[in-house]
Amino acid sequence: MDSIDRVEMEKLWQQARQAAGRLGEALVRSGGRFACAESCTGGLLAAAMTSLPGSSVWFDRGVVTYSNEAKLQLLRVGAETLERFGAVSEETAMEMAAGALIVAPAAQLSIATTGIAGPGGAVPGKPVGMVCFGLGQRTDQGVVTRAFTRVFDGDRDQVRHQAVLHGLSMALDMLGTSAQAR
Repeated sequence: MDSIDRVEMEKLWQQARQAAGRLGEALVRSGGRFACAESCTGGLLAAAMTSLPGSSVWFDRGVVTYSNEAKLQLLRVGAETLERFGAVSEETAMEMAAGALIVAPAAQLSIATTGIAGPGGAVPGKPVGMVCFGLGQRTDQGVVTRAFTRVFDGDRDQVRHQAVLHGLSMALDMLGTSAQAR
């Protein structure tokens, strides 16, 4: 990685930490807590959240479920979902987000990431850089999930860091808080 890549990575990391801080502030205002379920980001989302002082007030837990077996066992993702849609799918991401809220009953909001960070792993219809995001929110009617997919450019680290920032931005949007506002 050359110095330009390092500068870009540091910029992405600082933006992710800032977004995590804004998410934390919004959760504190609402009395909420957060959980995450990560596959391709491998704990980077939880790291961005817990890098901030005071995050124990609003961050409940993070679960890294890299293998399908872990997704089944820890997050209760359906075997049929994995078989029919694959680990990298919006359907799996939504089940991961819902599963994070099941295993973290104190949390009101969750983000899940599953994707292909590269350099290998691409299959037809699922290119390197593709990340599926699941957002879960506990409501009076139960757990509501939604999913989004985005394809990022860059190497493995860049894809993972961009995914963290994008996931946090989506969570802020879901709560009605701008990722860019301060």
